[in-house]
Amino acid sequence: MKELLVNRLARLLCVKSLVTLALTAVFAVLALRDQVGQDFMTVYTVIIAFYFGTQLERAAQKGHGGA
Repeated sequence: MKELLVNRLARLLCVKSLVTLALTAVFAVLALRDQVGQDFMTVYTVIIAFYFGTQLERAAQKGHGGA
């Protein structure tokens, strides 16, 4: 259990995750101020799609490799 927690924390601290979390925080602040521009929204959507797409791909490869 402890090893799983350490592994997840290590993955969370990778650059890709830090960028995604920081960008999400900026998006939340801009949304609360009602200042989200179209350019920011486009960049944010691409980055979030990339992040979750790579997570899904990694999960699919792990599932496929073990079957």
